[in-house]
Amino acid sequence: MDITDSHATGAVSGRPGSGFPRPAAALPRDPLIGELAADLREYAIFALDADGRVSSWSAGAQRIKGYGSEEVIGRHFSVFYPPEHVESGYPDWELGQAIAHGFFIDRGWRLRKDGTRFWAHVVITAQRAPDGSPEGFIKVVRDETEAHAQRQRSERRFADLFELAPVGIALLDQDERILDANGALCDLLGDRLHGRCVADLMHPGDSGAGLISSPADPAEPDQEPVPPRVLARADGQPVFCDVRCAASVNDDGNRFWLAVFQDVTEQVRHAETLHFQATHDQTTGLLNRQGVNELLTRMLAGVGNDQAAVLFCDLDNFKRVNDSLGHDAGDELLLALAQRLATELPACCTPARLYGDEFLVVCSDASDRGGIDALTTEVSDILSAAIPLQDRLVSITASIGAVTVQDGATIDEIISAADAAMFDAKRGHGRYTRTAPTTGGVQLTLEEDLRDALRHDRLQLHYQPIVTRDQSIVLAEALVRWPHRDLGPLAPDVILPVAEKGGLLPDLDRWVLRTALGEATTWESHDGHPVGVTVNVSGLRPEAPDFADEISAAISDTGIAPDRVVVEMVETSLVDLPSKPCKTMRDLASTGVRFAMDDFGTGYSSLARLKDLPTQIVKLDQRFVSGMGSDPADLGIVRAVVELARAMRRTCIAEGVENTTQRRLLEGLGVDACQGFLFSRPLPAPEFRALLRAPGPEPR
Repeated sequence: MDITDSHATGAVSGRPGSGFPRPAAALPRDPLIGELAADLREYAIFALDADGRVSSWSAGAQRIKGYGSEEVIGRHFSVFYPPEHVESGYPDWELGQAIAHGFFIDRGWRLRKDGTRFWAHVVITAQRAPDGSPEGFIKVVRDETEAHAQRQRSERRFADLFELAPVGIALLDQDERILDANGALCDLLGDRLHGRCVADLMHPGDSGAGLISSPADPAEPDQEPVPPRVLARADGQPVFCDVRCAASVNDDGNRFWLAVFQDVTEQVRHAETLHFQATHDQTTGLLNRQGVNELLTRMLAGVGNDQAAVLFCDLDNFKRVNDSLGHDAGDELLLALAQRLATELPACCTPARLYGDEFLVVCSDASDRGGIDALTTEVSDILSAAIPLQDRLVSITASIGAVTVQDGATIDEIISAADAAMFDAKRGHGRYTRTAPTTGGVQLTLEEDLRDALRHDRLQLHYQPIVTRDQSIVLAEALVRWPHRDLGPLAPDVILPVAEKGGLLPDLDRWVLRTALGEATTWESHDGHPVGVTVNVSGLRPEAPDFADEISAAISDTGIAPDRVVVEMVETSLVDLPSKPCKTMRDLASTGVRFAMDDFGTGYSSLARLKDLPTQIVKLDQRFVSGMGSDPADLGIVRAVVELARAMRRTCIAEGVENTTQRRLLEGLGVDACQGFLFSRPLPAPEFRALLRAPGPEPR
């Protein structure tokens, strides 16, 4: 029970004498009353006459104030106040407030007899005569010095933390007006903030609503973090902040919000820079393959018509520029063409550079340019130009293949179809357009066509060189192509799903194996080294009874040396391989045949399993290679795989090498050989034989 509240209530009622406590002797014999009496001893309770002189004095008053009753009765109660309060007339003002309102409550400094100060909680109740005239006052005082000191220490700690915090902090009212802001927030935004509305501090680029999106329970902080917001400095520059808000209640019962602003501008800028580097070509500034993938992913998610198109553009005879003027001039030409594409293409088109001299144009609505044929002509005109290079004009043209984007087509299918259309154009058909094949509907037709192509030897193989650090070609991977009579050249990402669904993978593997080994017997050595051939098999599996016989027969029938044969299998096909197939692989390896684990790092085989498998080559998956220049995690994976291969005495080959930065990083990490568009795209057999006769492939 708080006696101050009891006396205040009695005073408000206006009943004379209602504020006096009953004498302790008159109280009933009750334990609760005893406790109340004990509590009363913590209070100084005394009476004043109408002029403010002390007329009665309690033992509690003597304990708190230090005066005996004979020392204080008859003296004006201002003796208990600091001199500055007395000089200002504050004591008499208090009595006036009590008369006017029936009571007066106050907290403040008061004096003891010895001159020391204490923090007091004071209640003054006016007493009136029966006629209503002022008769005197009852004053109740409690010493709260320690509680006040604790409160001040707590407030000081909060204030110190508020100012010392390295993040911006603001106190907001319910209208999101700033009640207070610490120095860190003022320094961050470069302005005086007190009294300003949060809405006035937001940058025009911020797309959010208010900071206090939904009033929370004062006892509960917001459960969901506020998304990063964009504030504006005094000079208008944007500041990216992570903002956290929590509701609370003031001493007076009013709600307020505590908001913390963490400046993440550098992190946002750094992330934007890394994302730009990862999605844009270093030479031209256009989107690269990863950027194209992101663009097409967004486009395919919203595709609702057949007017979206992709154009694959390959510069004609670009190699002559590098050979005659050097690679710097070649880069200058690529940059000039990229700028023409960026400035002259319509708004519905986005240009990109894939590899070397290959550009891609993604159009969201070809009908806006009069259809795909008109758009292809427009792009061809942009890329047909005379570019000044080293005091001469170099004429350039491009072969362009175009596809319309159909629902159900994947990104790889779209680009592969555009690439195939470009090869048709390159072979003399001019600009060539086609529709990207879909994954359904035509499966049975394609199965029958593929079966017929295998039966009549109508497939083709292209060969992509695998190059060591000294630029020697030591291997070439055989990659199947299908010159379909209606769809044009189809790549493995189209052929293999058709073969798998139609049960044709074993037949396809046999054809590729025998054709590749036979072709390899016609190859010359390169830089004094015999060139081997790698064949990726997925239908011929080690656990099949005729696996060893198929490979041995192909080697015997073609007459190739076994040590020039590499059989590639994906990592997942080698997991949990029984002991008998492993022995079969070891028996073949003893003859010189080598086995390569393809796409290493994407499966789930254990290190112990890798140790037991008779694989001599590990091929590092291109997804890690493509990200190693911008993603520390990918770089760490590449380093770990290279070191693992070295420790297990495996040869490590990196796939998908597309730029010199990747090559330098890989060589620095100790990769044995590289494969990718930086050195050469997959070439038809005659062109690959010509490449072997050349001095050595230079990175494109």
